[in-house]
Amino acid sequence: MDNIALRIYTPEGSIFEGMVSTVTLPGSKGAFTILKNHSPIISSLSKGKIVFSSKGKVTEIEVIDGFVEVKNNSVTVCIESFKK
Repeated sequence: MDNIALRIYTPEGSIFEGMVSTVTLPGSKGAFTILKNHSPIISSLSKGKIVFSSKGKVTEIEVIDGFVEVKNNSVTVCIESFKK
């Protein structure tokens, strides 16, 4: 069930806004997954893939770096650049 609001932004604008069931991010100290009711967190991101599942479809986005904020089943990601 898609119950996490995910927003991914670059300096050029939004590249994704929608509801997802999971989000896996390339944290600077290792990859981590966000599920429903995750504790609030702010983390830096390193080179790797953001992987999320929405409506049963898995999407991967390659990133160089950025940061993420998680709170109240909302995930906001800011990245410098990406490759889909």
